[in-house]
Amino acid sequence: MSLVLPLVTRETARRRLGLLTRSGLLACGVTDQEIAAAVRRGELRRVRAGAYVSAADWAEVERTRRLPGLRALAVGAAVAPAGTPFSSSTAAWIWGLPRPALRRGAADLVHLAGPTGRGARGRDWVLHRAALSADEVTRRGAYPLTSAARTLVDVARSWREQDAVAAVDAALLRRLTTRDELLETLERHATVAGTPAVRRVLDLADGRAESWLETCGRLTFAAGGLPPFLPQVEIWLDGELLKVVDGWYPEAALAVEFDGLVKYRGPAAARDLVEEKRVEDLLRSFGIRFIRVTYEMLTRQWSTVRARVLRELATPGPALRVFGEHPRAVGKPRTGAQVDDGWLWRALDTVGGPG
Repeated sequence: MSLVLPLVTRETARRRLGLLTRSGLLACGVTDQEIAAAVRRGELRRVRAGAYVSAADWAEVERTRRLPGLRALAVGAAVAPAGTPFSSSTAAWIWGLPRPALRRGAADLVHLAGPTGRGARGRDWVLHRAALSADEVTRRGAYPLTSAARTLVDVARSWREQDAVAAVDAALLRRLTTRDELLETLERHATVAGTPAVRRVLDLADGRAESWLETCGRLTFAAGGLPPFLPQVEIWLDGELLKVVDGWYPEAALAVEFDGLVKYRGPAAARDLVEEKRVEDLLRSFGIRFIRVTYEMLTRQWSTVRARVLRELATPGPALRVFGEHPRAVGKPRTGAQVDDGWLWRALDTVGGPG
């Protein structure tokens, strides 16, 4: 016999990715024996102790890659008062920001923040004691969480610099926050440990990088002593925008492209690569040179990359330029990202780490 839930219970669950709690089910008259039987039949899937989701909702969560969010909601319902915001790296996931890749075997802890009481910690969660003003708490889809600015200031205190800058770049690019909001939030909590590191992260952030790898490349070039390039420069020919290059050295007419794995995925990848080659061949005929850089080249082959860039920069670009070069003053997010409908979308190119 299938488990029948009251309509109000089902509607409440749908507002939080289908999450059902043992206490909520018991309050509706469902017994522990009925819950256990539904789990055995496969009608319910156990998320953690005392938290369940229907088989249909579990399939949807898996399909849309929301398991971290479902697990976070289950933890929040179990260990914190209703409305307690998610924070730190959990809030970064909810905002769709790139995060550091977990070490093998490391647990992805659920982070929450509360203004009162003492901090606490469990096997799979951390409750931080934190002073939160009203404008530092918001809601995104099913999740109460810290604002984008507060989230970034928090993670910049503990993440390695490269990952923190990538997260700020992504947030600025998508207009989730502004540099002024970030600076104001930092000043509000300037006495908290790690403030100098946060200031440096904000100084290094640009907001025009379109991927984690572009941020990594910009920082690696700078740390390796290479001249800074102009990010996100439009190349025009006869009134047509032919290409937007990731990095541009104007004197040498040298374009730097950071190649992650995303562009090689999907049914249209082959067609897009053919078109990209056609455009680049055309631009080469007018004196533009290209350097393509992967994550492996930035790490294991850095000395070779550095030497090549310096060699290319030693050769000036064409004196007569039939193409136009226009640096973007602000970043333009890539198209194709879905509007958040409560089942938070995940952009493929914002997963922390190479690719």
